[in-house]
Amino acid sequence: MPYFRTALLLAVMTALFVGVGWLIGGSQGMMVAFFLALGMNLFALWNSDRMVLSLYRAREVDEQAAPDYVGIVRQLAERAGLPMPRTYIVENPQPNAFATGRSPSNAAVCATTGLLQLLDRRELAGVMAHELSHVQHRDTLIMTVTATLAGAIGMLANFAFFMGRGRDNQLGALGTIVVMIVAPLAATLVQLGISRSREYEADRRGAEICGQPLWLASALGKLGVASRRIPNPQAEAHPATAPLFIVNPLHMKAVDNLFATHPSLENRIARLEEMAQRTGSSSAGIATAPRRASGPWGATAAEEPARASGRGSVPSAGSAPSDHRGPWG
Repeated sequence: MPYFRTALLLAVMTALFVGVGWLIGGSQGMMVAFFLALGMNLFALWNSDRMVLSLYRAREVDEQAAPDYVGIVRQLAERAGLPMPRTYIVENPQPNAFATGRSPSNAAVCATTGLLQLLDRRELAGVMAHELSHVQHRDTLIMTVTATLAGAIGMLANFAFFMGRGRDNQLGALGTIVVMIVAPLAATLVQLGISRSREYEADRRGAEICGQPLWLASALGKLGVASRRIPNPQAEAHPATAPLFIVNPLHMKAVDNLFATHPSLENRIARLEEMAQRTGSSSAGIATAPRRASGPWGATAAEEPARASGRGSVPSAGSAPSDHRGPWG
């Protein structure tokens, strides 16, 4: 059902784009709109990851620079059957994360410094599993295409002002003004609808990948409070990228309404808690021992024996948290 809804919304977005082109410029305008959309989608397909990472000045890290963060991503990727994505960090105090890339073999996951400082290892595993779910389902490609189409529809609406008196215009002056207002609004609503649908599915699959729905639920609770308190100037400057993040980076009321980039956190957490009840997962042991002073990715002294013994696998779904070992156990 989530895939059908996404496909339907993408079809609506494409039809809206071509329809606006026809209303403004007739059959010729429709063809121009179609090829413009095709060209923009191809450009976004091959360049979206570099563009987004560049906008946020993300720096790539490896297991030498961020051993626990990269190690968690590696284990989760193996559990999900995915190639190891590139791992990035953004210097940003707002705790958040996103994934980008056109396919699993070209994917990248990115965490803010605020996220790595706020969450414990289990919660970080929940968040990274969510992002890997986006990679697995190619949601990053879907959101890039929808963002490109939404931007192109807005551009066509602006063209309507200059093309409104053309002989192929089907609307007249008043109709052109209406299209200039309604078309970008409709495109935004469809884009946000796709974003919200994919977030629910990524929560579900992410919980399966890490094996504990309540780890992600606990992380979302912390992120919701912190993201409303701590601004994200980079996201505010590029609001079209907001749907990429695990929680809304923009300062707006986080509710499940038409203009929300994400579902409400209360709804997402409730679904994860319900999933935990169905699978017999427990909330016990989510909190981990305090990190040592070496930084947010260093292991605590209590964890070193477990790591030395090689017990570093992601726990299986439904196992008791008290039995877990590894970088977040």
